[in-house]
Amino acid sequence: MYKPPVAFFGFNRPDCTKVVFEEIRRFRPEKLLLVADGPRSTVPTDKLRCEAVREIMTSVDWECEVKTNFSAENLGCQNRMSSGIDWVFSQVEEAVLLEDDCVPTPDFFRFCSEMLIRYRNDPKIMHIGGTNFQGGRLRGEGSYYFSKFIHIWGWASWRRAWQHYDVTMSSWPQAKQEDWISKIYSTQVERDYWNKMFDIIHSGKAHTWDYQWLYACLRQDGIGIIPNVNLITNIGAGPDATHTKGADGSLEIPAGTLGELRHPQNILVNRAADRFTFDEHCGGKELFRERKLVNRVRRRLSKLKHKFFAGAKFSHEKL
Repeated sequence: MYKPPVAFFGFNRPDCTKVVFEEIRRFRPEKLLLVADGPRSTVPTDKLRCEAVREIMTSVDWECEVKTNFSAENLGCQNRMSSGIDWVFSQVEEAVLLEDDCVPTPDFFRFCSEMLIRYRNDPKIMHIGGTNFQGGRLRGEGSYYFSKFIHIWGWASWRRAWQHYDVTMSSWPQAKQEDWISKIYSTQVERDYWNKMFDIIHSGKAHTWDYQWLYACLRQDGIGIIPNVNLITNIGAGPDATHTKGADGSLEIPAGTLGELRHPQNILVNRAADRFTFDEHCGGKELFRERKLVNRVRRRLSKLKHKFFAGAKFSHEKL
């Protein structure tokens, strides 16, 4: 079986890092690229914890080419992840990417390996995800489906796709002015949601890196692959997490196995699956409900206004 390069990203969580590294060790990739952020000067415990993480990440006991990109200072999630992935794809043409809280199943590596080969030269396919948020719903007849969503809890991609990434989203103002988002999403609720989200990311108010990757894929009319079975368990929720400080049920998705891979006959986005993801994980269901309520109120006000002016006209004519 082809074993693609694996990129592993860590920071200051030795316990999580060890769990994920054990799964990487079981896969035994032939090339391992290690990326780690540096300690925060404001957190006294970071130095020792970062050192412990790096010791775990470099404890390779199988035949493997290892390259490291460890930062001496803290860059933060946005800059460390974006610069780290830049570095990964400067080293290799394609890779599987795992953060320190994303525990893969053995099928995850097999799935990514086959998808990387199968769609290597298809520019429309830009992302291979390992996470499934469909709650057990099977989409299509294949082992995976195609999506506009980009899930980054365990993923794989190619240099040819990542070259379009821009952490600053510098093209967003022009894209917004052209109402480009209307070409991507069919409902006003979705358009409003993504316009607002991309505004926030472009303004720098949210220090993240993954929405920029989604934007890059959408701008290239690219799509992602999502397995019909969840292949990643996220163990990152808790006080040490960057974003998920509290308990989050969405992190506790059971992982399964794919069996023999069955490929979809056509490369078409599964709109039902994407609508479900938007409704359940982006708050779309509530947003649609609110919009219906607003529209209902507007229609009622319009009728009252029509009746009022009709009555006023009738009274005037009587006079």
